Amino acid sequence: MDSAAELDDPALRGSPTWSRYLLVAGGALALLLLGAAAGMLIGLPGSSTPSVPAADSVDVGFAQDMSVHHEQAVRMATWERDHTADPQLRQLAFDIETGQSRQIGYLQGWLGLWGAASQATGGYMRWMPAGMPGMSGQDMSSGSAAGGTGVAQMPGMAAEQEISRLTNSTGAPMDVLFLQLMLRHHTGGGGMLGYAAAHAQEPEVRNMASQMLTAQTSESRYIRQLLAARGATPLPPN
Repeated sequence: MDSAAELDDPALRGSPTWSRYLLVAGGALALLLLGAAAGMLIGLPGSSTPSVPAADSVDVGFAQDMSVHHEQAVRMATWERDHTADPQLRQLAFDIETGQSRQIGYLQGWLGLWGAASQATGGYMRWMPAGMPGMSGQDMSSGSAAGGTGVAQMPGMAAEQEISRLTNSTGAPMDVLFLQLMLRHHTGGGGMLGYAAAHAQEPEVRNMASQMLTAQTSESRYIRQLLAARGATPLPPN
């Protein structure tokens, strides 16, 4: 979520904000256990042995990549929640932080149950075919969901310089930048969510991807309204 440097800031030690980070860290572990417990429900009908998606499957790739995608959203939302003076944005940030932290718990729980790595090695989105959103111009094997090198950065992800701008901003400029970055983040992840909802092997994975897409589409509409009310416009896709 937040970088080690941010969490080791002496100014944060002993403060209510620092205490909240400790609580969030403990809560994340509980969420991972919850995800693992939920993951144990995945199995073939009438069988006590869970089905295990292959390492190069849509299910595993989606769980790995969406965990990383969500982690950045949680990082931005946590910062906004703790620093905004706007009650609307504080509530939005809290909703995103808690919702996506819970989803990371499920995703990582499934990966643990399947014996898969928590993150992919190499490029992202190797589980999606060439030509999908965010893959233009990238080195992907033709028509293959698993044989390409993937992409270096997933669609919607903020650059570290943009995260620095957010954490160095205050007041209305910070709020607007948070909304812009989060809207682009939600929109960028839509292609992965839609593909997993349609092509994942496990019904629970397809269902979660579909629920994520519905929730983020709704939040995106709301964010657009909040931006318009502040006289701001969305960032171009990346």
